[in-house]
Amino acid sequence: MLKKLQRFLGVERSSTSNSDKTIATIGGMIGISATYLISYLTLDAESAALIVPSMGASAVLLFAVPHGPLSQPWSLFMGHLISAFVGVCCYLLVPDIILAAGLAVGLSIGAMHALNCIHPPGGATALAAVIGGPVIHELGFMYILSPIYINVLVIFIVAIIFNSAFAWRRYPVCMMRFIDNKDDIVPAKQRSPLKDQHIEQAIKDMNLIVDVTTADLQRLFLLSLKHSESDRLQPKDILLGHYYSNGKHGKSWSVRQVIDESPNPEPDNDLIIYRCSEGAHYGRSNSCTREQFARWAAKEVIKNSSEH
Repeated sequence: MLKKLQRFLGVERSSTSNSDKTIATIGGMIGISATYLISYLTLDAESAALIVPSMGASAVLLFAVPHGPLSQPWSLFMGHLISAFVGVCCYLLVPDIILAAGLAVGLSIGAMHALNCIHPPGGATALAAVIGGPVIHELGFMYILSPIYINVLVIFIVAIIFNSAFAWRRYPVCMMRFIDNKDDIVPAKQRSPLKDQHIEQAIKDMNLIVDVTTADLQRLFLLSLKHSESDRLQPKDILLGHYYSNGKHGKSWSVRQVIDESPNPEPDNDLIIYRCSEGAHYGRSNSCTREQFARWAAKEVIKNSSEH
């Protein structure tokens, strides 16, 4: 029941280090302090209070997930600016404020989709243009330049300067330092056949918006292979008399028992003989090197001695 509740709520274990959480916290404090100061000097305190929340949402992205696609400069600038433009148009052209508010947010989402600049805080920027009160309304289209553009520029500069002190989280993502030698991640023979265009096409096929870059996904996949490889059986784990399964399903499932062996320090001459005890090729015997058998085996299994 607890697992079902966690899945329903979307609760996942955090993989972010405590130091990274602290860095994000401090960065957000600095970014918003600078942004609020600009808004306060440009507008009155009441109107500034309506503008800063959208920048607060941007701060979460720029300092908590600086590598995410939704955080990158194109999404940051265009997401806010196009939403500000849509919001002002809706206020000027639609007399009913309730309808204008709905249109401002909805149309800004559509515009961000069309321009490939999804930035969630843009919705708040559009909404503030409609419900922001007389001071914001009097600005008209100047609202796009000041305070929106100026605030975006300020938080953008702060994000660049602050994150630059930490090589693994430099902003924008093109400034991050990646490990170029993929041989350091997985051996060449086990290197992922996936390319960036494969990942991008898969995301498109699934109609997903993923808040990580394809480079991050590629690295995630390679590191996953590395960790998966460390859990696999090694030749030394293949023992005489023991049973092993390939871990597959359906007709491909098979269990083999090692029935004889010819140990040798040379891997090419370290031979075993096995019998298929269950599943595919049941009853057949064959031979191979211990290394080949280890690559086939997914896990060791224990024969159930109970009879019914």
